[in-house]
Parts: sequence; structure tokens; C-alpha cells
Amino acid sequence: MSKDSTEHVISSVESLRAHYGTPSNIAQDKVITQLDEHCCRFIDHSPFLILSSVGPSGNMDASPRGDRAGFVQVRDSRTIMIPDRVGNKRVDSLQNIVTNPGVGLLFLVPGVNETLRVNGTAQISIDPDLLDRFKVRERLPISVIVVTISEAFLHCAKALVRSSLWDSSMHLDRSDFPTMGQMLADQIAGLDALETERHVQDSYRNRLY
Repeated sequence: MSKDSTEHVISSVESLRAHYGTPSNIAQDKVITQLDEHCCRFIDHSPFLILSSVGPSGNMDASPRGDRAGFVQVRDSRTIMIPDRVGNKRVDSLQNIVTNPGVGLLFLVPGVNETLRVNGTAQISIDPDLLDRFKVRERLPISVIVVTISEAFLHCAKALVRSSLWDSSMHLDRSDFPTMGQMLADQIAGLDALETERHVQDSYRNRLY
């Protein structure tokens, strides 16, 4: 970055606040410390969320989680539970949670432009009775992420309105984009794109749960 560029970098909270100004009373006051009926309804209708976590060295991760709407269960107004199903065993988010329990969640509901943000602390449970609550097709999740909520608030629709996320006329034809197998083969030496894609599609068909 050039010297001229660094002169225009915001590097303190004070300069950030001076540049952006003061949030409205609604923006400041909308944060609640437990789930209300609107938050619960949002979670119950959400088939997709993004889980953010931070590792011990400050490495950050944002991981997609999805299933049929209602896959995240509200245990009470301060606790939600998220099944962790079979995956690639990287367990990036779970490793982070073990060392740093702070998490941030962003819930989306198809067709709704507003989103729900939830922050709190998480732990990983393998309690057999808890796993059984999330059984699908007679298969249990590997674990359940139990989140204790510290704050929750609704996020306005501007980002999704600008992106036209739910507008199907804006969706890309999948055939116009490289396959997962092709992209992985381009990134990892020695992979065959077609064979890798066959493996990817098999996992989508047979190893969702």
C-alpha cells in the first residue's frame, strides 16, 4: 500500500465513528439478550445459517450450515442447538469453539430480506439423548453445537435488496460455472477433474446425513 493510501486508512474507533456518525436509536436499542417470539419464528423458518468462529491464534472462520427449516432447535430463550452432520472432517469451526467458545450466527430465510444475527458462546455436545433429537433417516449427527445466547437482533434488508439474492431471474445458470471437481483439480495438483466431480456428486447424493 502506498503512502498516499495509508493516509486514508481508518485505524481507530474514534476516527471510524467520526467518519460514519452516530447510529439511530433503533439501531442502538434493537439488541436483546434473549430470544423473543420473532427470533424464535425466524430460527424455526430458517434452513440456512452462517456460523462464525475465531481460533486461538486469531484465525477466523465462517462456515455454512443448512438443512430443512427447523433444523436448529430452540431449547429456551437463551439456548439454541445446531446439529453437526457428516462432512469432510476438517472441523474448522469445532476446533475453534473448543479453544475459543465465542460465535456469531447469521440466519437467513428464503424470500425474507431481513436476517437474524445471534452472538454468544458455544460448546460441543455428544450426549446420546441430545444427538437422538436430531436423527434424520435413522442417522445421528456427529455432534450438536449448543449456543448460549448473549445477544440477538434483526438486521435490515439493504444487503439482500442490493444483491437481489432471492430473485431467481438473477441466478446463474450452474452450467455457466466450473464444477466443484474442476475447481478443485485446478487448485490441487494431481487431481482428475471428472473423477473428483463424480466423487463430489456421490457425496451429495449418498452422504448428506
